[in-house]
Amino acid sequence: MTRATEQRAVRARRSQGSGAGLARVAARTLASPPAVATLALAILAEVREAGLLNDATEHVSFRVPKALVEAAKKNTGLASMTDLGLLALATLARPDPVAEVMKRTRGKLGRHHRLEY
Repeated sequence: MTRATEQRAVRARRSQGSGAGLARVAARTLASPPAVATLALAILAEVREAGLLNDATEHVSFRVPKALVEAAKKNTGLASMTDLGLLALATLARPDPVAEVMKRTRGKLGRHHRLEY
């Protein structure tokens, strides 16, 4: 096996790991309240469709207040810090359709709008 082929195989295994992690997050999230589970699954589906989960994984480490972690775990039903971090980053990174519409329509009014002063 050449070095390039070996590196591609490692990347493929890593990207498959991301998918498995998402399935695990989805399964654990389903144990949480229905509204939270539905939202979490929708967020994960959006970022997957946007292609943000097809890359190799990266290690992230930081300190967080314990009360914040406990509240997030309670609200989501997730127990794993990895799953909680994945959902949190997915929430921040998902595409925002409202922002796109606002950029596209900036400075424009509809035909029926009138500016009256």
